[in-house]
Amino acid sequence: MRLTRAPVINRSIPQYSPQHVSLLICSRLSSSRSKAWPKCGSSWVPTLELEVRRVLLDVIMIISNHRARSAGRLHRTSIHILDDDSLLNIFRHCRPALLDEGEADDSHILRGGEWSRERWWYKLVHVCRRWRTLILASPSHLHLCLVCTHRTPVAKMLAHSPPLPLIIDHIDRAHSVTAKDEEWILLALRQRVRVRRIRILMPISNLRKLMNAMGKEFPMLEYMYMSPPTKEDTSLTLPGTFRAPRLRHLLLRNFAFSIASPLLATSIGPIILSLEEISTSAYFSPTDLLQRLSSMPQLETLGISFHSPIPNTDTRSQLLQMPTMTHVSLPNLRWFGFGGMSAYLEALLPRLSIPRIEKLQIWFFSQPSYPVPHLLQSMRAAENIRFRSASLMFHEKFVALTAYPHEGARVYAFYLEVCCRLYDLQVESVAKLFNGLRTELSAVDHLSLEYERDSPSQAWANGAYRGQWRDVLGLFSNVETLLVPNGLIRDLSASLELDDGESSSELLPKLKELQYLARRDSSDAFTTFIKSRRNTGRPVTLVHQKARLFHRSS
Repeated sequence: MRLTRAPVINRSIPQYSPQHVSLLICSRLSSSRSKAWPKCGSSWVPTLELEVRRVLLDVIMIISNHRARSAGRLHRTSIHILDDDSLLNIFRHCRPALLDEGEADDSHILRGGEWSRERWWYKLVHVCRRWRTLILASPSHLHLCLVCTHRTPVAKMLAHSPPLPLIIDHIDRAHSVTAKDEEWILLALRQRVRVRRIRILMPISNLRKLMNAMGKEFPMLEYMYMSPPTKEDTSLTLPGTFRAPRLRHLLLRNFAFSIASPLLATSIGPIILSLEEISTSAYFSPTDLLQRLSSMPQLETLGISFHSPIPNTDTRSQLLQMPTMTHVSLPNLRWFGFGGMSAYLEALLPRLSIPRIEKLQIWFFSQPSYPVPHLLQSMRAAENIRFRSASLMFHEKFVALTAYPHEGARVYAFYLEVCCRLYDLQVESVAKLFNGLRTELSAVDHLSLEYERDSPSQAWANGAYRGQWRDVLGLFSNVETLLVPNGLIRDLSASLELDDGESSSELLPKLKELQYLARRDSSDAFTTFIKSRRNTGRPVTLVHQKARLFHRSS
């Protein structure tokens, strides 16, 4: 038998197709984005087109070297090794997210993130003729848009750019609205068949002029946010002839918006509806709201807040006359926010099913004059709302509880705020209102107290306050870590002192670490408590942290 040598196959050298190259580049782009991806307004990071070209050249060099070694010689490889489909795949991968991962700011989330990032492709089209032709020939695939923002010369942009969808973005408080800005916005609004998104924060006088230009149909409009910069009650309304059949995100603040508006009755319907600071003239009852929500099962985010309170007595009298209606189910709702009187919310929740809610945000104009059982029941029925970490904020204008699914989480699961200026009423509100959450709060193992008032509390000498604070701490029976700010050190240390015959383990029995924020050592304030816990075999570690020297803006 004649033996022949088998061909030698070099299995260490991969064979690259254009598709493999595309995937490899996308992988390296993802790695690069996680480290130093270009951000708007950041001069220290590489610009997007340079980052893309660098990654392209790096990967092509790797492939070139592989091929050179396999062929036993060196040769140059052009960037044009990639076909059009591979390049398009790479360009599409370059489009940045408008919201950063882990974004926790409510306003930023609702407003849709950084729209200026939609200009990601502007410089890529200047790299070479081939890139420019390829990108502009694929506007739908790459989701290309033109962004009209502060000091954008809209007339020039419209004259020298392809007819791409328009984004109107004017919410930067740092820039005052000039006559030119107003002129350019009106010019962009006249291109109503191309306008895809609108986000405007302007004085009322400017907004009224814009409303006059919006009295027709905007067939491509998907997102609209409009608000004056102040919280005053206004009579701002959308034109009665304004239509947006593809509207998916509607956010209005300080508008007299009717809940019966045809904007909410389109075949697609919005998935985000946020009506903040609703004008008194546009007040609608819980029944009116439920009737509208019954035709909006697609909602994922719902926010309703009123500009001024409707007396609870008026609301209760309305409820007696409210016709019986079946339950309304919002199976897709993940985020629900409400601001107003407790009686309104208590009338709404028994008839509203929100089984998949993940984020509940509530604020009341004043301390509820009676319990809120339906709010508590809705929370207990929500499988996705769980507490492990919480903070209590005592502010000049309100007191608020913020609860998180775990320690270190940036996005809260539950927020409850009561507008109240007097510190004694704030402590009383926490002790009484949050008592109904005792079961839920017992799961909290990390509690942070925050104090944002002008001067430290002087209530520690008052026995009544001491009892109320003990009621507050009693809600958190399983807390292991407690953080106390400088302004509350005396109140907390007084409330932790034992009565005659009282066991030191009855209050905060699971506590292991007590942290306090102060510029100077204040450990003597907790000496009695620490000693008693040590004597009973339940030692608590006392940790001094330097106080923060700033105050949160109100």
